[in-house]
This record gives sequence, structure tokens and C-alpha cells, in this order.
Amino acid sequence: MTPRILIIDDDRNLRRMLRSLLEEEGLRVDEAERGEDGLVRAAAAEPDVILLDLVMPPGPDGLAVLERLRAAQPDIVVVMMSGKATVPDAVRATRLGAFQFLEKPLSPEGVLTTVRAALDLAGLRAENRALRAAMPPADDLVGDSPGMREVRNLIARVGPTPSRVLITGESGTGKELVARAIHRQSPRAARPMVSVNCAAIPRDLVESELFGHEKGAFTGATQRRRGRFELADGSTLFLDEIGELPFGAQAKLLRVLEEHTLERVGGEHPRLIDVRVIAATNRDLAGEMTAGGFREDLFFRLNVFPVRVPPLRERVEDLPALVAHLARVAGARCARPPLRFDERAMGRLRAHSWPGNVRELANVIERLTILGGDDLVRAADVEVVLGRAAHRSPDAMRGASLTEALAAYERGMIEQALTDAAGNVAEAARRLSTDRANLHRRMRRLGLSRTDTDAC
Repeated sequence: MTPRILIIDDDRNLRRMLRSLLEEEGLRVDEAERGEDGLVRAAAAEPDVILLDLVMPPGPDGLAVLERLRAAQPDIVVVMMSGKATVPDAVRATRLGAFQFLEKPLSPEGVLTTVRAALDLAGLRAENRALRAAMPPADDLVGDSPGMREVRNLIARVGPTPSRVLITGESGTGKELVARAIHRQSPRAARPMVSVNCAAIPRDLVESELFGHEKGAFTGATQRRRGRFELADGSTLFLDEIGELPFGAQAKLLRVLEEHTLERVGGEHPRLIDVRVIAATNRDLAGEMTAGGFREDLFFRLNVFPVRVPPLRERVEDLPALVAHLARVAGARCARPPLRFDERAMGRLRAHSWPGNVRELANVIERLTILGGDDLVRAADVEVVLGRAAHRSPDAMRGASLTEALAAYERGMIEQALTDAAGNVAEAARRLSTDRANLHRRMRRLGLSRTDTDAC
């Protein structure tokens, strides 16, 4: 189907120029001279992209029209145009959901580049709508304990708002899943949430990773690179393990949150951004502030709406549902039937303290899935896995290739270090005498990444 463009502008000559330019690209073009007419045409024609003028006397201005368009069609892609825009106008347009701001006089190349990018976004949003319509609602937050009911209640309240959220909880409790649930219930859900683990970034590359860099900004910067904030423009950015962010980068993050603008490393021009930030930590940030390791002003900028995820030991009643869910996930991953647990096996799981929380439980279920001779798990099976040393014995690996044996040995060491560190990746890295970034790379290679193992 040919993409449709709607031009809303009171300048007749400009509309003619844009129509000619866009029709030469094979696009279908409709026009409106006033904001009210544009709203009617947008409702009737359902264009893929709208080019909207900022100033259109008499009647509502472009910002008022944009607000009404987004209220009626939240996924609509709107490009603002103006020769008289101020910085406050641009900021408000961005917050209202404008895709881009073109300054007049317009250049044909700039218009075509922007329209092509806008059409790409419109196509992605259409695909997302189709996928969401075809899939049942997802809820990875397994369990119905009072603690989880409270978490869901908080998600439902804060999700539709633009407020920043600080998620706290021990490692392995599923803080990223909470962040994704908040994003799914927000008006930004049509765009993917962007995630970054602050603990996994080398300290000298933190600013480049978050804010991007220009070509030649530092040794090795051979080309311009967009940072995670730019990639999340119009969507949600999840800053995991925010307590690990170096103190110097905290100041720049604070400035971005306050001013809604950023400068790439080595750049000279600030860029407007519209990003909702959700942060998470397993650290005591109050203690970090007292010790001088975390900025107090940044904490209060992030902690607009706090959500605490309870550890597994505080919601043991959720264990049967979690075990069933994780058994289905592990069975699908390993191409085996999902495990069943007899009463004594379930009792042994309930008696465990779960210092690594749901991530540790997921690892145990996956190991049982791999090791099990049949799909019924008994107490002795659980005892073997919970008490298993990190080092695989030579007899256990007999018949395996050297690559398989080394991978099993490495996986066991990492699993044990994570368990001993209560799931804290930074602490596990210290125990293994390596750095966080290297440990994260090895975890991803071995299938132990947080995305794979967080299941609640």
C-alpha cells in the first residue's frame, strides 16, 4: 500500500512544493490549510506521516493540533515545521510526541530524509500493533503474593504517567521485568525500551555509551555514534545497576535529566531528547550518598516514584507458580518436557534461602531439566543440584569434548560465584578476579545473561 502523507500548513505555495516533492517519491499526499481541517482529514484518511506547521492563524496553533492528534491517534508520526520556533516550542513539541522539528526555509533533501525516517518509524509502529494484537497479554511477573500484588498495583499506577521510577531490590528479583511492565503500560510502548547495565560498561566509555560521541572525540572514535539516550528518544531508557555509575558520569546524567538535552562526547551542539528514565539498583543508595559515592541531587531526580521488588524469601507462597513457569521456560529451551515436582521436592525448594532469588531458582530448574532422567523431580534430585559444587568432576564430563568440558567448568564457576555473591554481578566478578564487563560477556556467551535468567 502506498504511504500517505498529510500536510497541514497555511502557506499555499509551501504545500504545493511539498506535494510535488513527495509525489515524485511515489507517495500519496493530502493537504489542509487550517488545524481544524487537518484534524478532520487525519481522522478520515489515517495518514502514515503528518507534516504540521507551528503557526497557522487563525485557529489552533500547531502545538494544540499536535496534542489533539496524539490524543486521538497515539501512534501517529508528526513532523513539525516552523520558521519562528523558540526553544520552549521545540521542547514542548518533543514532549507532546513530535518525531522531528524542521526549520523553514525547508530544503528538499532535509524534507525527504526526515519523511523517509518518519515512514520507517510508522512502519515499525504498525508492525508492533499487529504483533500486540496477535499475542495474548504478557505478564512475566509470576506470583500472587501480597508483595507481588503491591508491585503490580504500583506498575498500573505509574505506567501511564511520564514520571521517573527507581526500582530497588536484591539481585535476581526481576527488576528489569518490572521496568518492562511499566514501559508496556506507558504511551511509549509502541517503541522498544532501551536497556543499559551501568555495571557492564568500562568506566572510560560510560559517557560515550550513554550520550554518544562524535568522530575523533577520542582515540578509537573513528565514526559518530549515537548513545543510549538518543536511541531511546521518544521511548523509555532503563538504567540498570545505577549505583555502579561513576561519580563523574552522574553529573552529566543529572544535567540531561534536568535540561532534556544532551551533548555527544566531543560535540558542541546540544540535542533535545524526550526520554523516560527508569533506574534500578540493588545497592543502598542512601548509604552511598552518605559515603559520597552517589549524588544526592541525582538520587532525588531518579526517585520520583519508588518501587521495591521483594526477594524470593519474602514470597515463598509464589514458589509453586514460579517453579511451574520456569520449568516451562527451561523445557522449551532444552527441547524437553517441563518438569514436575513431587511434594518433598517442593518442600526442599521452600526450605532453601534463595540468596540469588529468582535468578538462582531459574538456574536450578534449568540444571534439573538438563540432568533429569524423567520429568518427575524428587527431593534427592533437588538436594544434588542445590549441593552441587561448582567444579564438575572428570567422571561427570567423560565423553564430552574439550570445548564442552571447559564451558561446563566455566559455567559452574560463574554460577557458584553468583550464588555466593547473592546474585550481585560486581561482587561475583571480584570473587572471580575479573572485571564486570568481562564477566558479563562470559555470562552472555554461556547463556547466563540476566535477560535469560530473570523470570520474575
